[in-house]
Amino acid sequence: MNLVRFEPWSLVDLVQRDIDRLSARPQRQFNGEKAVADWAPAVDIIEDKDRFVLRADLPGVDRDDIDVSMDDGVLTIAGERRAEEPSEFDGIKRYERASGRFQRRFTLPESADAEAIKARSVNGILEISIPKRPEVQARRITVEAA
Repeated sequence: MNLVRFEPWSLVDLVQRDIDRLSARPQRQFNGEKAVADWAPAVDIIEDKDRFVLRADLPGVDRDDIDVSMDDGVLTIAGERRAEEPSEFDGIKRYERASGRFQRRFTLPESADAEAIKARSVNGILEISIPKRPEVQARRITVEAA
């Protein structure tokens, strides 16, 4: 069985992006506020016995353009994919790959060890490994007779 993400507004977003590009408006607005990002990468979240793993699809994004930060229990992945500037002789008829700024935020559970987070980028996939803190075991206290 395949799971398909239902996004009823995705077609509207595509049309809006095309209109924005044609009208050369660099910032989209929602309820009067500027958009934080131009697109959002797909992310897989895996929980192992001893760690959490996030894998984000970032093809075409240079690792120097990726910023991973942790603040107050929130992991933020942000960056930018630069658009290619085609020449008039390329014969390009359609652009479907998103470019521009992106940002994703994830609230981590208290069991995540924020000091030991590691990130690496290989073949357009950003993998972030977040180790879990060891569970605190309840300590049995013996009651002595007085």
